[in-house]
Amino acid sequence: MHLQIATRRIADTVVARPEGRIDHRTAAPFEDALAPLLADAVARRGPLVLDFSAIDYISSVGLRVLMVAARQMREHQTLLLVAALQGVVAEIFAISRFDRVLVVTATLDDALAKCSPEALAIHRSGNRSANPETAP
Repeated sequence: MHLQIATRRIADTVVARPEGRIDHRTAAPFEDALAPLLADAVARRGPLVLDFSAIDYISSVGLRVLMVAARQMREHQTLLLVAALQGVVAEIFAISRFDRVLVVTATLDDALAKCSPEALAIHRSGNRSANPETAP
């Protein structure tokens, strides 16, 4: 199964929602897809939220991609959050202590509340017209 990543801009925040598994086969494509999103977040000094609600597995190679992304964002004082970890992925984050390396929230709403009250309000209202373009 290929990893898909849907992105959308909500106010000043980009939400990326990968779907599938992040393992040895998909880590490089995940890293490649993440690179322009990270560059965009740094350039606009706006938050990037990774909505992991549709990720059913992540390997150590995938965790490495996230660690590098988190370091890059910290160096540029830009916020990176991971939201909505499910089942095995939440266990992997806890066991590997990645929930201490990255800002992890229980839900997408929680992530938006941490980084952008405006984005949270738009998201909760269901107003999709406020974010017509897709993120880079």
